[in-house]
Amino acid sequence: MNKEHKDAVQDTVTEEMMEETLENTPNTGERESAEEAVNPEQEIPVTESADEAGSAELEKLQAEVLEHQQRTLRVQADFDNFRRRTQKEKEDLGKYASSKLITELLPVIDNFERALQASEENPEFESFSKGVSMIFRQLESVLATEGLTAMKSVGEPFNPEYHQAIMQVESDEYEEGIVVEEVQKGYMLKDKVLRPAMVKVSM
Repeated sequence: MNKEHKDAVQDTVTEEMMEETLENTPNTGERESAEEAVNPEQEIPVTESADEAGSAELEKLQAEVLEHQQRTLRVQADFDNFRRRTQKEKEDLGKYASSKLITELLPVIDNFERALQASEENPEFESFSKGVSMIFRQLESVLATEGLTAMKSVGEPFNPEYHQAIMQVESDEYEEGIVVEEVQKGYMLKDKVLRPAMVKVSM
């Protein structure tokens, strides 16, 4: 092989190797384009319909939260009312626990008073009257410690909460609608009317 032929073959091989190298080497512009296409930090534009859907869902959740809050407040208010009502009923039960017994004793007091009035009209029963009076005052004292008090009715304006009118009478001493006579005493147990007074009212 002569020298010229050898140089020609070598040049051909060199050109083929260079072409292959160029084919295997990625184009700089194409590589940059590919990197931009898969860049994870690139922001993906959000469509307007997705924004509207998210806003609607947020409003729905806020409405549900508000409803649950209002329901919780109503339940709390109902519970507070129930607790206060139960507490008051408990206090009233303890406060007026003796009302039934005292109510049954009121006719006894009435009879004691009648006996004392009758004995005052008969001097022969003076010693007996004193004994009965002592017993009556003792009973009154015991009942007073339980909160029992007699109403003052005569001369007071008629009040249906405290008085039971059994008759209307003419009176020169009192104006119309005033209690002129007490037929049967009324009693209060603390701040509660235990028995209204039976009275006559002026007309």
